[in-house]
Amino acid sequence: MSKPIMNIDEVALRLWGHGGVAATVAGASEPPERFAAQLGAIGSAVGARKLGYGLVVVQPGKRGWPLHNHHANEEMFFIIEGSGEVRIGAARHAIRKGDVIACPPGGPETAHQIVNTSDAPLTYLAVSTKIVPEVTDYPDSGKFGVLTETPGGAGGTVSRFIGRMGEGAGYWEGE
Repeated sequence: MSKPIMNIDEVALRLWGHGGVAATVAGASEPPERFAAQLGAIGSAVGARKLGYGLVVVQPGKRGWPLHNHHANEEMFFIIEGSGEVRIGAARHAIRKGDVIACPPGGPETAHQIVNTSDAPLTYLAVSTKIVPEVTDYPDSGKFGVLTETPGGAGGTVSRFIGRMGEGAGYWEGE
């Protein structure tokens, strides 16, 4: 078993963002657009099994993810440093160092997004249950996502599908 303790100054961060692969390549010529963050895995590093923990750093004017709600998983965010706002449903709330944000599963009223509205980095700890399969809705774009995970081997197999409501295929189509 891995060491069950990790200091956040030991967390290796990787780039994540709207620009896809270009956003993660050092020296990429085009910066990511609205969505850009640095992500660091903590849960897997300390041996967590039923909760995911991660460190997130969002630069000024950016957000890590689109507005979304989960049907199965619950998330909690703890603001370590900085300030900004969180969108929850139709409301916007100012957030700052020391705040704890609850994001239970549900419909559009639980959709959430953290935005760095300040001029300094916003750092937070993200904690989530790890229930699969998971369905996530993206109210701003009308999309949904489905995530499944099959245990086994080197971490198992993760499958993701992103689609739009009303654009599905028939059950027997292509069979």
